[in-house]
Amino acid sequence: MDATVAAAFVPAALAHPVGASTTSAPAPAPDDAATFAAATAWLAQDPDPETQAELRALLRGAQSADEAAITELHARFDERLAFGTAGLRGAIGAGSNRMNRVLVSQAAAGLAAFLIGTALPGQTPSVVIGYDGRKNSQVFAADSAAIMAGAGVRAILLPRLLPTPVLAFAVRHLDASAGVMVTASHNPAADNGYKVYLGGANSGSQIVSPDDAFIAAEIHRVATHTTIPDLPRGAYETAEETVVQAYIAATAATVGPPRAQVNAVYTAMHGVGWDTTRRVLEAAGYDLPTLVDAQIAPDPTFPTVAFPNPEEPGALDLAFATAREIDAELVIANDPDADRLAIAIPDADAAGGYRRLTGNEVGAILGWRAAERAELAPLADDAATDDDAETSAPAPRNGTLACSIVSSPALKAVADAYGMRFEETLTGFKWVSRAPGLVFGYEEALGYLVNPTTVRDKDGISAALALLSLVSDLKNEGFTLADHLHHFSGRFGHFSSSQISVRVTDLSSISRVMDRLRSNPPVFIGRIRVDHIDDLAGGFLGLPPSDVLRIRLVGGARVMVRPSGTEPKLKVYLDTSSVVGTVVERQVAANAVLAELERGMRELIA
Repeated sequence: MDATVAAAFVPAALAHPVGASTTSAPAPAPDDAATFAAATAWLAQDPDPETQAELRALLRGAQSADEAAITELHARFDERLAFGTAGLRGAIGAGSNRMNRVLVSQAAAGLAAFLIGTALPGQTPSVVIGYDGRKNSQVFAADSAAIMAGAGVRAILLPRLLPTPVLAFAVRHLDASAGVMVTASHNPAADNGYKVYLGGANSGSQIVSPDDAFIAAEIHRVATHTTIPDLPRGAYETAEETVVQAYIAATAATVGPPRAQVNAVYTAMHGVGWDTTRRVLEAAGYDLPTLVDAQIAPDPTFPTVAFPNPEEPGALDLAFATAREIDAELVIANDPDADRLAIAIPDADAAGGYRRLTGNEVGAILGWRAAERAELAPLADDAATDDDAETSAPAPRNGTLACSIVSSPALKAVADAYGMRFEETLTGFKWVSRAPGLVFGYEEALGYLVNPTTVRDKDGISAALALLSLVSDLKNEGFTLADHLHHFSGRFGHFSSSQISVRVTDLSSISRVMDRLRSNPPVFIGRIRVDHIDDLAGGFLGLPPSDVLRIRLVGGARVMVRPSGTEPKLKVYLDTSSVVGTVVERQVAANAVLAELERGMRELIA
């Protein structure tokens, strides 16, 4: 298509808006023609007045040879937001490379086609759809429900904005063929996303390959051959509150009555976690925590934090201030869709008087708790084997502890001590949740699965309850969570971990770093010699292929390097341990190696 033809796709009202000069603007360059045509075709099917106006403004700018507008159109239309095992996630805006009603409608129609194509003869597939409090989440969810119903899928919309774990629970509770959660979790306020779960043999876990590729192919077919106004819409159901009540009852039942009440602080990080968390705590008999009032109500602008992620520096400052006011024993934080959990404890040496525990620390102590509970559980033929009929690996009597490959080796030490099976998976709960015989799983990015019989995804609410129950038991016995961490190091060894996270604007810079490490592998990291490097790009020891480098150091330390799957970041994970000497001596030794590795890796990836 030449530039003249492409220009003809732009309506005359856009080419010469009111108040603009009628002098002919320079024709777009030939390599711009396809992009301009794609943008104009997109505008013609966009049902959203806000993104329509946004796109009209860009097209007007492009017709006036505004370089910024032309560049922006290329950024939005030269690529398409990829659908993968993490679903969709990106900035809200007009264009095929943004989250919007056109893209989401295409995704819904493609998923519906996949479900219908894979359904057994005579069966009508079903989908349950949830949404959080982000901008457009409810709109995207309603569009998805109507389009999937129009395609012949039984579509059930959750009754209101709710946490992601409730949607993951509902997939299994309603025996749905699939689930969709509209959320961008802890991403910046400008983003939204689309997570997909599958029922049946997948047991309510998030999608994995090759299903993601099959769904992506159907989405591409819809986007290529159908416009949004041509997609039929149908009547969908709205789930009863009983679904939420069932999640609350099942979660509350995972702990016993509190042996001592805990003086805690809670923040929802401007997300949707509090109402459900409150009802779970009340059902379990726990006193309600003091709230961080400024962050408790859902707010898609996340006004008090730069990033609504409890891991980010400063995100818990208001929670710490509230904790100091009441001399809290514990700080509990959920991310905006409440599938993650952050915990902080009093620490006189920490700035602000409280220290956020790492995801590895929380994972280790929750794993220890799960191992103790599994050891006390009575023998049963079906113990800890829920939904494992399709797996070939038998579960040991006490079940399996699992974590992602970038999480601390501490969980393996617990599994070994209790005679349990241990499994490492690729990053993401789509993999962790599939470990056979799972009784507990976690990943270092604040994700924990403490109740796999009801939810097959990370769940920040049930994890918060489990942690609160543990602190209650410790308090009754005269101990604190800090004491418990000390006891862990004494029994299993001290494990130290750290992470280097480099946010980029140019994704190619991440590829360049990974290529450099592969083509010129380091012999030393800092002053510590490399023992060997495992490249997981081609798969490794049963793990599917993944863009991950695992660097083993002489002495037992480990470094993992990978691009983030959901954000424009390069992530480096550092893990060290020591089992020699007193707890303090173990801490000093592990931390010294950790500091040297961090210094060395920062030099390598600079």
